[in-house]
Amino acid sequence: MLLAESTLQEALNKYFGYDQFKGEQEQIIRNVLDGNNTFVIMPTGGGKSMCYQLPALMSEGTAIVISPLIALMKNQVDAIRGFNTEEGIAHFLNSSLTKTEIQVVRSDIKAGKTKLLYVAPESLTKEENIKFLKEVNISFFAIDEAHCISEWGHDFRPEYRRLRPIIDEIGKVPIIALTATATEKVQGDIQKNLGMMDAALFKASFNRANLYYEIRPKQNVLKEIIKFVKQNVGKSGVIYCLSRKKVEEVAETLTVNGIRALPYHAGLDPGTRATHQDKFLMEEADVIVATIAFGMGIDKPDVRFVIHHDIPKSLEGYYQETGRAGRDGREGKCVTFYSFKDIEKLEKFMKGKPVAEQEIGKQLLTETVGYAETSVCRRKVLLNYFGEKYEQENCGNCDNCLHPKPLIEAQDELILLIESVKAVKEKHQGEHLVNVLLGVADQQVKTYKHDKLDVFGEGADQSDRFWTTLIRQAVLAGFLHKDIDNYGLLKISDKAEEFIENPVSFKIALDTSFEDTESDDDEDFGGGGAGGGGAADTQLFEMLKNLRKTVAKNLNVPPFVVFQDPSLEEMTTNYPITMDELKNITGVGTGKASKYGKPFIELIKKYVEDNEIERPVDIVVKSVVNKSGLKVYLIQNIDRKISLEGMAKAKGLQVKDIVSELESIVASGTKIDIGYYINELIDEERQDEVFDYFKTAETDSVEDAINELGEDDYTEEEIRLMRIKFISEVGN
Repeated sequence: MLLAESTLQEALNKYFGYDQFKGEQEQIIRNVLDGNNTFVIMPTGGGKSMCYQLPALMSEGTAIVISPLIALMKNQVDAIRGFNTEEGIAHFLNSSLTKTEIQVVRSDIKAGKTKLLYVAPESLTKEENIKFLKEVNISFFAIDEAHCISEWGHDFRPEYRRLRPIIDEIGKVPIIALTATATEKVQGDIQKNLGMMDAALFKASFNRANLYYEIRPKQNVLKEIIKFVKQNVGKSGVIYCLSRKKVEEVAETLTVNGIRALPYHAGLDPGTRATHQDKFLMEEADVIVATIAFGMGIDKPDVRFVIHHDIPKSLEGYYQETGRAGRDGREGKCVTFYSFKDIEKLEKFMKGKPVAEQEIGKQLLTETVGYAETSVCRRKVLLNYFGEKYEQENCGNCDNCLHPKPLIEAQDELILLIESVKAVKEKHQGEHLVNVLLGVADQQVKTYKHDKLDVFGEGADQSDRFWTTLIRQAVLAGFLHKDIDNYGLLKISDKAEEFIENPVSFKIALDTSFEDTESDDDEDFGGGGAGGGGAADTQLFEMLKNLRKTVAKNLNVPPFVVFQDPSLEEMTTNYPITMDELKNITGVGTGKASKYGKPFIELIKKYVEDNEIERPVDIVVKSVVNKSGLKVYLIQNIDRKISLEGMAKAKGLQVKDIVSELESIVASGTKIDIGYYINELIDEERQDEVFDYFKTAETDSVEDAINELGEDDYTEEEIRLMRIKFISEVGN
């Protein structure tokens, strides 16, 4: 049935209060209302849900919306009800409902009140639901998050692949499939599986010009995240982590650092998940820390940043998750922390899966690595992945475009690369090509006799990083393309043939190497003890050392008893000017701050004012690492006079680990008495000798103590234990 334009506009205004459609929404809705199969690929924020919600409200019967997440369904149903006075206009049917609630849903559908019924694919497979839906007048099926159908998609769901036969059993009605991310491969997979090769395809541009993309090396991640969030205070954001454990840890760390953050993952009970989601939507929480279970279809337009603590497994996943930022078209910052070690971890997770699945997973990871390490415009790489050409060289809204790297000429090398792809008959991936060019005769190269080719070793004057970079940028420039159907085999384009005939200048920027970055961010933010990387502000450091000397002299204790060097060094970086800030400096804690801190914060405050220093936002990250639990355990067991060996055994640690933790405890100002343990180990006379040494020592160095007292007479462990006893008794 053909609808007049005014009828559609009127319906849009009546049901949703909008005056005009976005992009291709109007054509899509017309296609659905005309009873045709429809396939919509539209980026997050493009208005996908309108494409099935409005035709559902305008059609006879009930539209069945298949949706992957309970949280998503609730969010969508609440939104529809918000536009309508009739509560029964939209319902969801899933495992979270009681029998009574299910009865209400069925009753409303039978009475013709319900225009939209959201169901999980698992609920749709239940015999009782199939039987019920056969008796219902269904207007059409909408399959949201349709990429879940594809094993090539970022969120492969086996239940989604069984939808077509169930839909056929319920009744032949049109289907609209919708997704925010789909490469041509995924698109074909979805259409084939749903038996809708005839569907009208509507594909919106994937360019989200308002989103800023940045990749950062994975170093001090928690500290960097807290700093970022505090620089964007009051703004809504989502932080994605790959594991539930990391979600809990990050959420807890943010909370103790004064940020309103909540965790969200499948391990939480449904009630908690729903509460956390509602608090985020109602702005009672600023940040949600989540696994990928969060956010699908969550209609919060003002998410201002999306941070990835871990790199996602695929670019589809990355695009989908970053797409939750700036859905209102305003600012959206997308920051991802990346280390190649994380990729290696993800590869290990794939071991044990079927070979075909491993190959697919590896190919998706290769694309992710290429995106993370590239030095060209991130927007260009991302859109190219989804089959869209981005003509601008500089988008002005990604880290690479705002801070471009110098270009180097690579004309000759590109010719050699194209010839090498030809030489291996366009049947190999980039990794294999790099080995051939470098002259690395690994097993695969030997098997194919590629070590006998003229091009073998011809590129040995360049690094593997150079060739990997060149391959990526040659693909972007259209000289090569990856055959995605065949796991990314490199093929030559007509443009490459033309280039060989008439070479022109071809410049590339070398990609960034992230291989040396830290993947582990479980830093000890709260402990004390030795360590430290030197003072950031040497002038202040000298002033603090002089003050420490004066304070120590007045109290008749060695300077290190007041504050150790690492603590002073951290003060020169973070400039603490309040007692709370000082308490969080490594090796200080509440006890030392209150006992010695006042003159130090006064000196730093004056120094900051005199020199007009802009202090860092985050000051220092408060620790919630499990060490607080260990600390309590150790203090309690020392009170009970348990041996260090006994505590170490109980906690699965070594005695040296316990000693390190005790050093941290006393360094931050807590008093403990391990005399009972030391008395069993060291006789009284030797104890006195070490104690007397530390009274006059310039530093608390164990090495200096052993040199002075004699390495034949004392072990390192004995000196460390005596130092703990000394600092605890004299300093704390």
